[in-house]
Amino acid sequence: MLKEFKEFALKGNVIDLAIAVIIGMALGKIISSLVEDILMPFIGMFMGGVSFAELKYVVGDAVFAYGMFIQSIIDFIIIAFVIFIIIRVINSAKKKEEDTAVPEPPEEVVLLTEIRDLLKNNK
Repeated sequence: MLKEFKEFALKGNVIDLAIAVIIGMALGKIISSLVEDILMPFIGMFMGGVSFAELKYVVGDAVFAYGMFIQSIIDFIIIAFVIFIIIRVINSAKKKEEDTAVPEPPEEVVLLTEIRDLLKNNK
């Protein structure tokens, strides 16, 4: 069982997935910082100096921090848009690669070409 796990864990796909998760987490932190530290103060400035981190509704002991929820929604939208752009670029590159690939001729054509070449060489 340990041997099978080792083979599974050392396959390229698992390692690639781990790298993608780490890069994704770092990207998420960068975008969260962008939204929290740059975009939200900028948006708040145009809304009359509102700080989204301080927007909340208090009922008794319960605090509903809807400003942080709005900020999380903006985080999600930006992350989803960035991932969409990255996937679009990758798919575009794959499509170009597929378009430039020369398709192999059918087996009959290859066989006929070989026969033609043999006949030419026998003359």
